[in-house]
Amino acid sequence: MQHRLIRSGFAGLAAVVLTAGVAGCGSGSSGSSSAGSAGSAISAKRCAENKAAGKITYLSGYQFQSSVSILEYIAAAKLGYFKDLCLDVALKPGSGDTAQNTKLLASGQATVGPVAEQDLIQARANGIDITGISSYSDAGLDILMTNKDITDLTQLDGKVVGHKGYVPASVEAMLVKAGVKWDSLKLVKEGYDPSVLPRKQGGLEALTGFISNEPNQLKAAGDSVTVWKPSDYDVPSSLGAMAVNPAFAKAHPHAVEDILRAALHAYDYCSSSAKQIAECVGYAAQLSGPTYDKKLNATIWTTETQVVKDSPTPGQPLGGIDLANVTGLVDMLHQFKIVPDSVTADQAKGWFDTSPVTNIYAAGKLVWPAP
Repeated sequence: MQHRLIRSGFAGLAAVVLTAGVAGCGSGSSGSSSAGSAGSAISAKRCAENKAAGKITYLSGYQFQSSVSILEYIAAAKLGYFKDLCLDVALKPGSGDTAQNTKLLASGQATVGPVAEQDLIQARANGIDITGISSYSDAGLDILMTNKDITDLTQLDGKVVGHKGYVPASVEAMLVKAGVKWDSLKLVKEGYDPSVLPRKQGGLEALTGFISNEPNQLKAAGDSVTVWKPSDYDVPSSLGAMAVNPAFAKAHPHAVEDILRAALHAYDYCSSSAKQIAECVGYAAQLSGPTYDKKLNATIWTTETQVVKDSPTPGQPLGGIDLANVTGLVDMLHQFKIVPDSVTADQAKGWFDTSPVTNIYAAGKLVWPAP
C-alpha cells in the first residue's frame, strides 16, 4: 500500500492573496483592506519586534476552504487581529498537496501553515525541516463511509473499498484493529464524487473521505451513509495542527506566538454564533470567487469545530500539543512502514515546540491583548 503526504479537498476555488499589513506601532492606518488598528493590542516594544519579523506568509492546507487552521487565519486578517499585533501577514491558498506545502515551509517560501502531526513526522523523517507548533485535536478528519447494510467492518472482507489515491494510515489502522482482513480488500481509486458509494458503482462497498466533507455532501443530496471514525477505535491522528519554518521561529519567537494568538482569538470569534460563522465564511468567500459554496463551507467549519470540542487535546488549552499523541503516531507510522524504525518517539517529540501555545495562555485563558 502506497502512503503519500497529501491532503485532498474541493477543486475550483480561485487563488487569491490577502495581505494584512502594518503601518507602524500604535498608528491607526496601514493601507490594508483589513480592519483593526496597528499596534492597538500589543506593547510598543513587542510591536517593534513583530514589525522586524517582516512579511509573514501563511500557506493554507487547501485553498480558502472553511476548515479549522484556515478560516480563523482568514478571519484574523480580515478582522484586523494580525494588524492589532503589528504582524504583516500574507495569506496564500495551498493546493492541497501536503508534500509541497512542507517543502515550501522548510525553504522559507512560506512561514507558517497547517500540517497534520503525522505528516510532519513523515516530512521530518524525509529530511524536510519544519517544526510543529500547535494542534486542536488528536482526532483527525479521515473517515471511512459505508452504506447502511454494513453494520460491522469485518463485512468488508473481500469487498471493494474506494480511496482518493491512497488509504489514510489512520483508516487502515482502524480496519486492521477492527479485524478486517486487509489483504482481502479490493482497493480502487475513485474521484471526488461521493455519490459513487450509495450507487455502489463498480461494486463499491466503502469509500474514504473527510468527516466534514463527503458525509455532508451526501446528506445534502438525501443519501444516508454510516461514518466510521478512527478515533472511535483509539487510532491517533490530529486536527488543525500548524507548522512553522524553524529559522523564522528561532529568529522571531514572539511573532510566532502572536500569529497563533491572533488566530486563536479569531477561532473564538468565528465559533461564537451562527451570525459570526456566516461572517467568517463570507470572508473566505470574498477571497474565493462566486463559485464558493457558503452553505457547505459553513457546515465544514461547524463539523470540524465540533470535532475539536468533542476531542480536544487532553490536558491542553485550545491549540496545545499532546506529546503523548506524537508517540502514538510514531507507533502507527512504524506499524505501516511509513517511517523507518530509526525514527524514535523521543526524536519525533523534538520536532514539536509546545512553548508558543503555552506562552500565550494564562490560567487556561488566551491572553489578549498581547503583553
